[in-house]
Amino acid sequence: MYSFLALGDSYTIGEQVPMEKNFPFQTARLLREENVEVADPVIVAKTGWTTDELAMAVREEGIKETFSFVTLLIGVNNQYRGRDLENYKQEFSQLLDQAIVFANGHTQNVFVLSIPDWGVTPFAEGKDRELITKQIDDYNAAKKEITLAHKCNFCDITDSTRRNGTDKDFLAEDGLHPSAREYSIWAERLAPMIIGVLKG
Repeated sequence: MYSFLALGDSYTIGEQVPMEKNFPFQTARLLREENVEVADPVIVAKTGWTTDELAMAVREEGIKETFSFVTLLIGVNNQYRGRDLENYKQEFSQLLDQAIVFANGHTQNVFVLSIPDWGVTPFAEGKDRELITKQIDDYNAAKKEITLAHKCNFCDITDSTRRNGTDKDFLAEDGLHPSAREYSIWAERLAPMIIGVLKG
């Protein structure tokens, strides 16, 4: 039985969608459909968390066990609060190091997801959408570079959030967070990557 740790923020818990419809639970379901026996994901995530807040929560959780694989999706709240990109790079690198520890040192068993672009959603009405997009691109470029330098996996889901970010079927009721339908796209991208590593 494989174990699964998901670290992140609102995009990991699935703000405003049922727990079983967030991307970690949908990913686990897809793995089981491919005869990969995996336990329900352990989720350490909360709406609004920045990198330092996630790091603090991880310390407070005091997790001692290791996991078959780990996902990490963090950074949108750093961007939203106008945090410095260099600070993000430093704190994300530390979180990635911790994720690798949780994956028992197996870098290939850590899967980083890109930051969705909330700037295209109805929630961003009246804000500088172009600036949000540019900043998220900058964050994701840094995130990808650090992830690949650590020999971990990078799963890009930003394009999907940009394509579907104005469609209410792909959004939760708040007009900001993804719906279960959007999370299913992430899971469909992530599951084959995980299977490739676990069965590789």
